[in-house]
Amino acid sequence: MKILLICDDYWHPGQVPIDGIAPLRAQGFEFDIISDANDFKPDMLSGYSVVLLVKSDQASQKDDTGWKTEEVQRAFVSYVENGGGLLAVHSGIVAGGKTQTLDNLIGCKFIYHPHDCPVTVQPLKPHPVTEGVQMFCETDEHYRIQILSQDADILIASYSPAQGVEEKFKEDPYNNTPACICPACLVRTQGKGRVCTLTPGHLLPVWLNPQFQLTLSNALRWCAGG
Repeated sequence: MKILLICDDYWHPGQVPIDGIAPLRAQGFEFDIISDANDFKPDMLSGYSVVLLVKSDQASQKDDTGWKTEEVQRAFVSYVENGGGLLAVHSGIVAGGKTQTLDNLIGCKFIYHPHDCPVTVQPLKPHPVTEGVQMFCETDEHYRIQILSQDADILIASYSPAQGVEEKFKEDPYNNTPACICPACLVRTQGKGRVCTLTPGHLLPVWLNPQFQLTLSNALRWCAGG
């Protein structure tokens, strides 16, 4: 299965997902990698079963130019509607100022996260993406998201304990975040294609966790139509 990994921005070094997908190659996944979005052309999408999106609207770590133009966003929509698969992980759901078309395709967008903390990830229901996946806990950025699509099916939840003094949450939510349960995986379809979102994945140990590896493998196969 051929997969296009698009990764790397200022806050999310591309080496994390690049190292994180390395074990999956033994399962028959073939990855091409674009770290600089200036090298991306919309017509590339048709050559892949799935696009693994782990990049916000910044061309690279050193170039914060937005790359998710309306043309690019429409290309993603066309790709999915014609049967392509899109797996957006962590920074892949970070919206830009004018990325509503892609945000709606993904079905959710990032709001904020507290400091790195223990995040427990728990499957909620049977689905090909959650098959065999067990609860796990790793230190990570615990993403709070806004769900944009009514048909989004939440498959996995994530939990983080309180940080700081909860009653000071309104003063500084980044440092004083209350305990929170959030969606960690949702799936939806559009046209002939499939979309999956995974919110964990800021730090490499998350990617290399055996349960997350299984989730990634399942999600890639499901997005490809399996």
